[in-house]
Amino acid sequence: MKRITLTAVLAGAILVSSQAQAANAICYNCPPEWADWATQLKAIAQDTGINVPQDNKNSGQALAQIVAEKARPVADVVYLGVTFGIQAAQSDVLASYKPAGWESIPADLKDADGKWVALHSGTIGFMVNVDALNGAPVPQSWDDLLKPEYKGMVGYLDPASAFVGYAAAVAANLAKGGTLQDFKPGISYFQKLMKNSPIVPKQTAYARVLSGEIPILLDYDFNAYRAKYKDQANIAFVIPKEGSIKVPYVISLVKNAPHAAQGKQVIDYVLSDKGQAIWANAWLRPVRESAMSASAKAQFLPDSDYARARTVNYQQMADAQKAFSVQYLQEVK
Repeated sequence: MKRITLTAVLAGAILVSSQAQAANAICYNCPPEWADWATQLKAIAQDTGINVPQDNKNSGQALAQIVAEKARPVADVVYLGVTFGIQAAQSDVLASYKPAGWESIPADLKDADGKWVALHSGTIGFMVNVDALNGAPVPQSWDDLLKPEYKGMVGYLDPASAFVGYAAAVAANLAKGGTLQDFKPGISYFQKLMKNSPIVPKQTAYARVLSGEIPILLDYDFNAYRAKYKDQANIAFVIPKEGSIKVPYVISLVKNAPHAAQGKQVIDYVLSDKGQAIWANAWLRPVRESAMSASAKAQFLPDSDYARARTVNYQQMADAQKAFSVQYLQEVK
């Protein structure tokens, strides 16, 4: 009978452990309730064998963590709002990687050196739980949210921390006549909104809208469509009449990632035909729009509504973010 030594057992255990670890990739800010990362992560595991644990950070928290871990990175990839992606590149915590199909991605939706690449975009508007309005009409404008009938009903994610909160602040500021160099109109708007007792969480608030705890949330179209079509909630999405913005979310390979090969595979997958179709079926506008089926697009508001949503200079938006955060914390919060 063959004898198995303790050394052999330990060696085998180490081998199994290293193989299991090699089949994992850590992604910061991949929350299952946001942008249908739940479906995307399951598909990645099924089709590539790479397990990516769910992660509930927001963009600001994810950036802070990869900067803090710069000497000994833990994450392999990171998913960020575009301005945080630009800041991360400036902080030298991202590696250059140009995935398959790089040439087909518009120049303004990727970093020239491959430090980040857009996956999809969303449009800021009002996600409204109609049943929770207590008979009030669905708001149609930024000014509507200041009316007494919506007191305590309006929510937005903390713009000093969460990217969607900052994007909403930029949208409101531009709608009220501000620029990316002048946030006074936006600050004034949020000061007025504070008098209407808004709810300001730091994390994704999707479930709180479905429950009616937050009847009106400044959020992206894809979350509203998900609530309406997947969760069958009585949800309306409104692009305010004064205008809004559309912004991309990006993915990056972390510099000196412990599992860089697996991280690259994850990035390749989410930009592949199948990965992009998953985004489209979750009501996100994929960066490769050919992946969006006619049936998926039919569930969006008409193009005439989206004409009120503009693109901006995302570099300027990134450059203004820190100063805006300071101004918001000093003058609004």
